[in-house]
Amino acid sequence: MQEMISKIEALLAPLLEGTDMFVTNLQIEPGNNIKLFLDADEGLNVQKSVSINRQLVAQIDELGWYPNGDYSLEVSSPGVDEPLRSIRQYNKNIGRLLAVTNLEDLEQIGVLKTAEATGITLEIKINKKKETALVEIPFEQIKQSIVQVIF
Repeated sequence: MQEMISKIEALLAPLLEGTDMFVTNLQIEPGNNIKLFLDADEGLNVQKSVSINRQLVAQIDELGWYPNGDYSLEVSSPGVDEPLRSIRQYNKNIGRLLAVTNLEDLEQIGVLKTAEATGITLEIKINKKKETALVEIPFEQIKQSIVQVIF
């Protein structure tokens, strides 16, 4: 499985080069169901997803990796409830409300202020008077971060 994921990543690299798109997750599920999750700095629209899907299918078919077309390829953006996985996703979500769970399963909710190579900074409320504090969280202490959608 990991070998095939590496091969697909190698095909993707030139397709994404020079675009604002990037991979957030790539997995192969039973039945050769390839799931590719992309994001883009300026937002991932349907046209971008379709273009990558078509180009990738053409290359996989040409290389004959799955005889008789015995695979499926799904290209989509990560859902709103999917954890952030890359620094680019964090940067894209600066200014949004984020729920961060640490390795001890403690959650902090705050506005994402910065994302650096080593970690993030959240602005959290510290009391009912709406006073806030900045909290720096190193990436190695983050179990998961999920953008909170406010309706």
